[in-house]
Amino acid sequence: ANREPWSWREGGFSKARKRLERKPLSVERTKGSEILFGIAPCSLALSQSRRDLFRLFLKESSGSRRLVTSEFVLQATARGVPVHHVKRRELDALCGGQVHQGVCLEATPLRFKSLEEAEKPDLGDEESPNRQLIWLGLEQIQDPMNLGALLRSAYFLGVDRVVTSQRNSCPLTPTVSKASSGAMEVFDVYSTDDLRSFLKAKTAEGWEVVGTVSKPEDVENVPVISCLAFRWNKPVIIVIGSEGDGLSLETQLLCHRMLAIPPGRALHPGIESLNVSVATGILLHSICSQKLRHGD
Repeated sequence: ANREPWSWREGGFSKARKRLERKPLSVERTKGSEILFGIAPCSLALSQSRRDLFRLFLKESSGSRRLVTSEFVLQATARGVPVHHVKRRELDALCGGQVHQGVCLEATPLRFKSLEEAEKPDLGDEESPNRQLIWLGLEQIQDPMNLGALLRSAYFLGVDRVVTSQRNSCPLTPTVSKASSGAMEVFDVYSTDDLRSFLKAKTAEGWEVVGTVSKPEDVENVPVISCLAFRWNKPVIIVIGSEGDGLSLETQLLCHRMLAIPPGRALHPGIESLNVSVATGILLHSICSQKLRHGD
């Protein structure tokens, strides 16, 4: 009879202790900072000088993860960034339950660059006025996973510049950096509050503006060709539209040609298009492969 109360009390203490253990450590954030998460974004952010860095948080680790941890400690020490070893649940709380791979970094956000900063390097390239430059224009891409995947493909395949519309577009968030596998940390992204005026100006400079479409029958007054048939020998801007609606009609009418990806089979209704980042990767590979063969 005497054991029951003790047993009950012991169980109560145990539950209370577990509740305390589950409560994550509250970290007071530096004003204006955000939390990057994931191995590639955090490592690349540490290796660049594009952000102000405040604190690195690493999961308490042993065994095979020690090498990754020690490399991060070396990187952080070289930049003078304090390192905190914390439990997994504290990392979960820091990044809102995202897939952090045991690493979070408190840093200032990255901002889009202005187009004025983008114009100068290429205008000075007078020795090869027909050099095969390729820019990617993004009109109202709203999903951070899509934006990150687009940046990763653009960086990998050799796109020279990415320009996004400011209105109804996703900012450069930690989720975008993670989805880009850190490409956002090393690749400048520009924005404009007037994408159509920008496209008109590039046309006047001799660039070709090329739009993209999933259903060729929806396009009027602009020639549509397969991406496999596209050839280019002057600077080109590939313009990608929003996830749901594609390119706006006004932007379509500024395009010299529209590109479509030919399907490999007869398609069932409802699955007649590709995810915007997948479609863009296919189009960019088709176009950039010509640059690799003939651009140098």
